[in-house]
Amino acid sequence: MGLDELSDDIDATYADLGEECSVALDTETRNELAMLESVYDPDETDELVRRAIHMLFQTAVDTSNLDFHLRSGYDVTYDEYLSGMTYDEMAGGGQNVFSTNDDNARRYQF
Repeated sequence: MGLDELSDDIDATYADLGEECSVALDTETRNELAMLESVYDPDETDELVRRAIHMLFQTAVDTSNLDFHLRSGYDVTYDEYLSGMTYDEMAGGGQNVFSTNDDNARRYQF
C-alpha cells in the first residue's frame, strides 16, 4: 500500500460517513459523557463528541501513534500524506545523485 491507497481510503470513508454518525454508547462511555456534559455544559452533546475526536486525533499525531499505524498499514507517515509525496520522492525519487562524476551536482546537496 502507499500514498495513493491511503488517499483513496480516506476519500471513500469520508463519503461513507456523511453529515451525521450514530454511535452506540456502553455504560462507561455514557457515564463519562454525562460527566463531561454536566461540567462543560455545551449547547449540544454533539459538540463534546466533535471535541473528543479532535483531541484523539491531535494526541495520535503528537505521540506518533498515527504515524505508527500509517507506516504499518500504508507505508507512509502523516507528513508524507500532507505533502502528497513520500520522503523518497522528496529526496529525488530514490536516485543516487552522488553517483555522477559531476562535482557541480554535489554542490547543492545537503
